[in-house]
Amino acid sequence: MLKWIAPVFLMVCGQILGQDTSNIKVLAFAGSTRTDSYNKKLVREAADIASAMGATVTIIDLRDYPMPFYDGDLEDEEGMPENAKKFRNMLMENQAFIIASPQYNASVTAVLKNAIDWASRGEAGGASKVAFSGKKFAIMSCSPGAKGGARGLIHLQTILEDVGGVIMSKKVSVPIADKAFDPQGHLISDATKQQLVEEIQELLQ
Repeated sequence: MLKWIAPVFLMVCGQILGQDTSNIKVLAFAGSTRTDSYNKKLVREAADIASAMGATVTIIDLRDYPMPFYDGDLEDEEGMPENAKKFRNMLMENQAFIIASPQYNASVTAVLKNAIDWASRGEAGGASKVAFSGKKFAIMSCSPGAKGGARGLIHLQTILEDVGGVIMSKKVSVPIADKAFDPQGHLISDATKQQLVEEIQELLQ
């Protein structure tokens, strides 16, 4: 457990006592493939909080699941790509999700949108929302900019709600991300840590 989680976690643990979160399976990933991505650091922080609250958390890297851009002709000719199947199956196996999304030109990254596009298809073809429908999503962002990538989360929320996802009301955006983490990759700001705890608490309620 991250050292900073203990004091912050104690501030909210009284509100979640009595709730069994041990059976909640959470899938966490960033919408970035960059090795030293700020959003990968953020999603790891959020995943550690969820683990500390008792959830079973799996962190994946979209870089490990390369997929061709969604193409209806490709789908008709070859079916769903193997990595798209793996990703979609992981979504179906989990009840809640943590996504840290970079902002590219005020929107989401191509790799994240493409993964969602494939996962919103059925293996036999055709649209399918089963991997998303009724499931809870904690979305967050960080960026070197002053708004922390918040504009991109507006698009991400629209996309996820369209495929049936339920988005948490709390959404952490971390500005000036190049100065937001210590050398070990942990958040520096106590206020941001608290906001992240509150978002994950909402996810697991």
